[in-house]
Parts: sequence; structure tokens; C-alpha cells
Amino acid sequence: MNTDADAGTTEPGPTDAELVRTVLSRATSLSLTTTGQAYDLIGLHSVSATGQVTLHPRPDSPLAREATDAPMRSLAALLEFTDIAPTPLRDRVRARVTVSGRLAPAGGDALRLDTARVTLRTPAGATDVGLDEIALAEPDPLAVEEAAMLTHLADSHEELMADLLGLAGSRLPYGMIRSLPLALDRHGITLRCEYESGHCDLQLLFPALAHDATDAGEQIRRLLTAPRSCAHQHHPSHP
Repeated sequence: MNTDADAGTTEPGPTDAELVRTVLSRATSLSLTTTGQAYDLIGLHSVSATGQVTLHPRPDSPLAREATDAPMRSLAALLEFTDIAPTPLRDRVRARVTVSGRLAPAGGDALRLDTARVTLRTPAGATDVGLDEIALAEPDPLAVEEAAMLTHLADSHEELMADLLGLAGSRLPYGMIRSLPLALDRHGITLRCEYESGHCDLQLLFPALAHDATDAGEQIRRLLTAPRSCAHQHHPSHP
């Protein structure tokens, strides 16, 4: 059940293209599937300002050899990035981004991915995201700092978590076992409320967009001191 947003509050969340860019911006690893191999790459990729992915395999690695031996040195590839909540939730996968295309030499030992298709998967479903939209979108300004902020909130501010939950009032189903922060972006903070047989997610929208980590802290303070009719979205339980 969603409530109507009050005037002056932010939009409910990022666009699909913005979410793709956010996932890519904070990913430190990815899974790569080529015609003949599967790889788990940690710390071996970079993402440009327009969202283009470049791999940096070691010169003597199986991936580098496979790329060198490929016809015309162009290798079909499927990359998967998994966005995982930093807090110890039951279901920590928040999104998956799958990028398909062809790997080609990009100078030195680097391999540039010429992207053909991008698919975003979230609990709400899967959708293809336009390449032009992705190139024009920007990652969330809190993307890199989100994990540290949510972990600190969960570990050191139980009283603040309780105050945030209080904003939901009677809208939370009965029987909650625990609640932990699930996500934080410029639009607001989302809490995961767990029950014996499932969970629900409570999104609390900031009064205004947060521009950085310091501003996000201020928006949380404003959220807690605003009238209790502030906008929020209550996502249904999942088994």
C-alpha cells in the first residue's frame, strides 16, 4: 500500500537508468560468462563517466588468453553485477544488472565492452534499459558511502532505527521480529521489516533530495522532526 506524497517531498526513487549506474558505480566485482568460460572478477574492472565497462585482466590470465585467441579479437560476453545490501538481512540481493556485448582490445591489456543490451532485475521484476538513457544518467551521490552509513546506523543507532520505524505508526503489520536498514539514496531511506514468514520494506522519503552524506544526515533529522503525515511507501510482504 502506498501513501500519497506530500507537497515538497522527493520522488519515490531513481529511474531504472540511474539505478543501473548506481549499481555499476559501487560494484567491486562481477561475474563474466564468455563462449567457453565463466569468471569471477574482483577489482578488475572500471566504469567510465558514461557507464561503459572496461575489464583489466592480468596479461597471463585465462581471460586475456581467450580474448587474444578470439576471432578478430572480439569476444562475446555477458557480465552480471549483483547489488547486495550491506546489512545482515535474510534476502540481501537488491538488484542485478546484466550487461551483454562484445569485448574488444582497448589499449594495453584492457578489454572494452561494446554493450548491446542492459537488463535490470529487482524484486519488482526485470526490464531492459536503453543504452542512451544509461549514458545520460548519473549514479546516486550516496552510492559509494551508502554501505558505511547503513552499517553504522544498524550497529550504533538502535534508538534512531526505532524512531524511524515510529513514522510508520499502525501501518506496519503485526508480529515484526526485527528491522534493519536496507537502502539509502538521495530520495530517502528504506527499512526492511522481517517477520516469521516474510518481510516488508518501508521507504521513508526525505523532505528534499540529499546531495551528499552530510546532507543525508540532515534529511534524516528533518524526517524525524517533520509532522507524522510525511510521505512514505510501504511495500508488501514477501514470502
